[in-house]
Order: sequence, then C-alpha cells, then structure tokens
Amino acid sequence: MADPEQQEPLTSTTHHVTIPPGLTQYELDELNPLISEFHTYRVSPGQCSSLLAQRINSPNDLVWSIVRLFDKPQTYKHFIKSCSVAPGFTMTVGSTRDVNVISGLPAATSTERLDMLDDERQVTGFSVIGGEHRLKNYRSSTTVHGFEREGKIWTVVLESYVVDVPEGNTEEDTRLFADTVVKLNLQKLASVAEG
Repeated sequence: MADPEQQEPLTSTTHHVTIPPGLTQYELDELNPLISEFHTYRVSPGQCSSLLAQRINSPNDLVWSIVRLFDKPQTYKHFIKSCSVAPGFTMTVGSTRDVNVISGLPAATSTERLDMLDDERQVTGFSVIGGEHRLKNYRSSTTVHGFEREGKIWTVVLESYVVDVPEGNTEEDTRLFADTVVKLNLQKLASVAEG
C-alpha cells in the first residue's frame, strides 16, 4: 500500500478569486460567499475544474424553473437528444436520468444522479455515474442568482464542475472541451429564458 505521506495532495479550487468572464466586480462581490459554498471542489491530481457564468435578462424565478428540471435537461442543453427517467420518477436527491447524446460528440449515453436540489436557494447539482462517454467522475453544481439595481432586473447563473482528465488528454484540453459544452448550454438557457 502507498505511503499516504507520498500521495500528491488534494488542492481546493479558487473560483472565488478570479472573475469568470461575463461577470462584473459588483456581481462577483455579491456572489463570492455562494461561490465559496457551492462552487468549491477538492481537486486531486488528474482532475480539472472550472466555473462559468451567464447573465440572463429574465427574473431568477423564471430561470430557476428551467434549470431545476432534472428530468428535462434537453430544454436547454444543446447536446442531449433525449432523456428518460424511471416510471414514477420524483424529483428528489438520488434520482437518476439516462441521457442520449447527439452524435458527433465523444459520447453516446450518460447516466446521471441528482445530488442537490434546493428550490429556496436555487441550487442544483448532479454527478455522472455511468454511460458511454469520456467525462469520468464529472460532478457539477449550478446556482441561480437574481439581481435588481437601478430599476433593472437580471439573473446570473453560475455553473461549475470537476472531472477526471481522460488518459491521453491534457488538463487544458479537458477543461476547454467541458467549458465549451457548459458555455453553449448556458447560452441556450439564456435564449430560452429570454424568449
């Protein structure tokens, strides 16, 4: 058995330190405690993590009503062809969904578990627990935040993840791929919510 002293240490993410593209300093200052609470991961060697933000010109309750639909991710997630849940599905932590991914991606199916759903604080999260894809040990957290200032109302959605770097890939490649998927999903969420 390996000597625990010689294992590489886990590091904590520092998403609360840098402003994700698209956020103002004012928004970051408001959201910092929530970033620390919901978007901080322990990252081990061979993993990467990221935090993305999307501003949406709609009230947060409307945005949350779309984001919380664990059984209907295709409502705003670009690369999902279909999603199925067990008969008698209830939206509770521990529930699972089976997702079919559109062709052209290095994936076919994904089995995902709902890890967190807090309607009051507008926080949700899931883990990938099976399927045919390259994103092993993918865990994500999404939070929805309403803003009101000078008569304007808008929402900021934060989505973060941690995932294993696949064999033969670099951390940068993996982050670029996952960031691109998340970014496109958040852009589609904005167009659905604003439409």
